[in-house]
Amino acid sequence: MTVHTLDTGLFKLDGGAMFGVVPKSMWQKLVPADDNNMCTWALRCLLIEDGNRLTLVDTGIGSKQDEKFRGHFYLHGADTLENSLRQRGFTSADVTDVFLTHLHFDHVGGAVVRTPDDKLQLAFPRATYWSNQAHWDWATAPNPREKASFLQENIRPIQESGHLQFVDGGVPAGLPGFQEIVLVDGHTEKMMLPVLPYKGRTLAFVADLIPSAAHVPLPYVMGYDMRPLMTMQEKESLLQRAAAENWVLVLEHDAQTECITVQNTEKGIRVAERFQLSEL
Repeated sequence: MTVHTLDTGLFKLDGGAMFGVVPKSMWQKLVPADDNNMCTWALRCLLIEDGNRLTLVDTGIGSKQDEKFRGHFYLHGADTLENSLRQRGFTSADVTDVFLTHLHFDHVGGAVVRTPDDKLQLAFPRATYWSNQAHWDWATAPNPREKASFLQENIRPIQESGHLQFVDGGVPAGLPGFQEIVLVDGHTEKMMLPVLPYKGRTLAFVADLIPSAAHVPLPYVMGYDMRPLMTMQEKESLLQRAAAENWVLVLEHDAQTECITVQNTEKGIRVAERFQLSEL
């Protein structure tokens, strides 16, 4: 098995929203903000080669939204999902599985594309798309607070395509290479974090549970989270496992750091190492 990170561009979000109740005087030392209080974040995906399967974990924002939408998030950078796939020697037709940690627009947007005649279709026409029933139901009948993150043009075409399958307890046989899927409910209902063995280590793609290295301390929880106290409990549980077993955590939104390990210190769990996945 070979695992790659794929960069799909950069975007900006309000620093206060990204760090919740943590004061700016503390978080800005870790992630600097611009004059509008906006911080730069990555849109990083994971690509898993395993035999005849090529699994993409999350898809970034994509390119089908209009300029007004894109302007809200200051999308920038030269990287795209298509170019990053090409750099690894693949095209969209090679992807056999798309594993969606959850259906917020910055994770699922690239799963669906808009054609020149303004139709929506799957970006990966041969792929099985993986979600879970509880999260799918949550996303397709969203609460008022989360509704703006669940864009139906990103979700509806997946179901209509007939390519959608649900993870229903454990790891499906159709997802080779996965060791475990950790379900967490603090950020949104039943977000899925894939865990896999890799080069003698355990690799976990931690999505929005720990979006960046700056979010490792337990109180550093996003204002976007539906259940922040639960996020803190879920973070602590996963980080304790990661520290005890020397896991490699792949960060989806950290613009500077791809991977970290963590360790227990007198101040709690903190980052031990920072590195690129290719360095393993």
